[in-house]
Amino acid sequence: MQVSGRRLFGRYCVLVGLAVIVVGPIYVAVAIAIQPGTRIVDFPALLVPRSVELGAFRTAFDQAHLGRYLLNSILVTTAIVAGQVLTSVLAAYAFAFLDFPFRRTLFLVFLATLMVPTEATLVANYDTIVRLQWLDTYQALIVPFLATAFGTFLLRQAFLGIPRDLRDAAALDGFGHLGFLRHVALPLARPALAAFTVFSVLLAWNQYLWPLLVTNEDRHRTVQIGLKAIASSRLEELNVTLAGAILAALPIFVLLVVFQRQLVRGITSGAVKG
Repeated sequence: MQVSGRRLFGRYCVLVGLAVIVVGPIYVAVAIAIQPGTRIVDFPALLVPRSVELGAFRTAFDQAHLGRYLLNSILVTTAIVAGQVLTSVLAAYAFAFLDFPFRRTLFLVFLATLMVPTEATLVANYDTIVRLQWLDTYQALIVPFLATAFGTFLLRQAFLGIPRDLRDAAALDGFGHLGFLRHVALPLARPALAAFTVFSVLLAWNQYLWPLLVTNEDRHRTVQIGLKAIASSRLEELNVTLAGAILAALPIFVLLVVFQRQLVRGITSGAVKG
């Protein structure tokens, strides 16, 4: 009994230590962001806020144009996620339920694209954007990412777990492919769909290299580039830089908290179905 109690105590100590490692940088960022920039020289007393001032957040949002960067990221992320969900759902349904020539071969080709690093296609994609005269446009930020093999694979695995009998029963009730997809397949695959949506949002929101290449003006640049610009132009205002980072991370934090259960269920369900 004592041994199990010691083991439990040791586990809790490890968990507390890991929690401190994870939460510590977040606390430091918040503590610095809510204080005047003049207190930066007071380290380590800076980590104990004497008062709360939100001026750094207003400066980052207005004077550093973070509001524009956030709006661009929201528009681009929403369009990318909508396109990826739509194309992945339709492609996954076709690979799971439809019979057509070379289905397995085409699916293997889909999976093979996952092994191609982004850097290998960067020059070709950039050349295409230049030829289409899409530099400094929202199309350049959105169109290359409207489809993803990862989403097709994940949703196909979820669809394969749906019994064929349900498809036959739906056909007897007069449902076509779109009716079965909307009323049966998607509701049953909701955990995987939610998990993929969260992954898609994270990847689209955190893009840096591609938006940096295809945009030259602030009116089209996304929040990650904006944070780099703030950090470079306000070296002496660390509180403003960290305030901007907190504002940029807040939507993702809320998304993960809200969809945490669906994310875990989607990952586990997709891992056991083949």
